[in-house]
Amino acid sequence: MNSILEKESLEPVYIDAFDLDDAWFQCLSQILEKGHIYTVERGSYKGQKRLEFDFVIVRVRKPSYQIIPIIPEGVSIPAPTDLSYIQGYLSYLLTGEKKESEDYTYGERLVSPKVRLKESANEKEMIKEIPLNVNQIEEVINIYKTEGFGTNQATMEIGLPSDIKLEDPPCLRLIDTRIRYGKLHFILYFRSWDLWGGFPSNLGGLQLVKKYMADEIGVDDGEIIAVSKGLHLYEYSWEWARIRTKR
Repeated sequence: MNSILEKESLEPVYIDAFDLDDAWFQCLSQILEKGHIYTVERGSYKGQKRLEFDFVIVRVRKPSYQIIPIIPEGVSIPAPTDLSYIQGYLSYLLTGEKKESEDYTYGERLVSPKVRLKESANEKEMIKEIPLNVNQIEEVINIYKTEGFGTNQATMEIGLPSDIKLEDPPCLRLIDTRIRYGKLHFILYFRSWDLWGGFPSNLGGLQLVKKYMADEIGVDDGEIIAVSKGLHLYEYSWEWARIRTKR
């Protein structure tokens, strides 16, 4: 593990993986070798250390083949997710439901986005939500079914300009789509991304969304390409990563 303090330029990393298990394993292996160590000064887990890629592109050729990480028998580390959790996460991504304490959910931003405004009344601050009246998943399906596959406009956005003011803005910002060679592909951008706890569940759930959309459109299920300048491991999981990758 190397803090790379002597470096003067970014080191992009490219991962070419077969399935989601392979992608997770390769990312763990590469981040231990090429990650940059720093202390979080603003944001979630302020004060904790992260090991982070400068920039990473993760291509997953067959994400449906194995969607959860495999922890070999006899390896004494916790599994980062399981199929039951990912199937529940799918429901989270396909509905706009959220708790009163939540500023947003990915599902809300995808299928029932709202703009939140603060208003003052009788010296009391109130939150008003204005629905944008769009289901991005159904809109993308409709675009491809009714207008064909030759477009670069079928993009689903998670981020809003006002997110910059949130204490915990969305990590996933963009789900771009493409149908080429008879398959639906996802191109994702994460501004920040927890490699141990977030990566496996996020990609597993998004793979199920992609499969649902492909079936609705009438095409085959394709690849996932994920991009991030903030894919990281928190210090608590460094030893687990070493054990899993036998480093």
